[in-house]
Amino acid sequence: MKQFLKASELVDFHMPNIQALECGLADGLASDVEIARRCFLYVRDEIHHSGDYKDEITTYKASDVLEHKTGWCYAKSILLAALLRANGIPTGFCYQRLSCSEYLEDVYCLHGLNAIYLKGYGWYRVDARGNKEGVNAEFTPPIEKLAFELQVNEIDLQDIYDEPLDVVVEALKTHKSYDEMIHNFPDIKI
Repeated sequence: MKQFLKASELVDFHMPNIQALECGLADGLASDVEIARRCFLYVRDEIHHSGDYKDEITTYKASDVLEHKTGWCYAKSILLAALLRANGIPTGFCYQRLSCSEYLEDVYCLHGLNAIYLKGYGWYRVDARGNKEGVNAEFTPPIEKLAFELQVNEIDLQDIYDEPLDVVVEALKTHKSYDEMIHNFPDIKI
């Protein structure tokens, strides 16, 4: 589990803004489930989804997501991982391959999620993407309530990674504006 608790360039929970928030979110809570729920709700509800708000900044480090209060699903999952790992809760990255028809027709892309290791449940996937009409992700262990139900030709990737996929990191670092991202979403060949 050590790899799911470590800090990194992106999961930079050693940064002061992350440390201050993680302490505040965990204040008064005893269980990993309570802490994970509070962290999940914070990222889901307090950090804009860049696509929903058409924000013209692309963040990728947890500390930058928190500073700018915006991120694509991938960046929001990085912030959630940082907050949870800082609280000693093992957290990984997982993905779905979905149609991106919300942005462009006939395009598929990865969608970023987290897997959290909860003592009473084991690995539990959550989606802090942000709710809106037609999208309702919740934290209800052991039942998963992700943002999107899979449709025809969409898949869940089964692996849990200790760091975001390279293709995701490259897209976030390279494509800085809303228009650049929607035309260059990360994807993998299946």
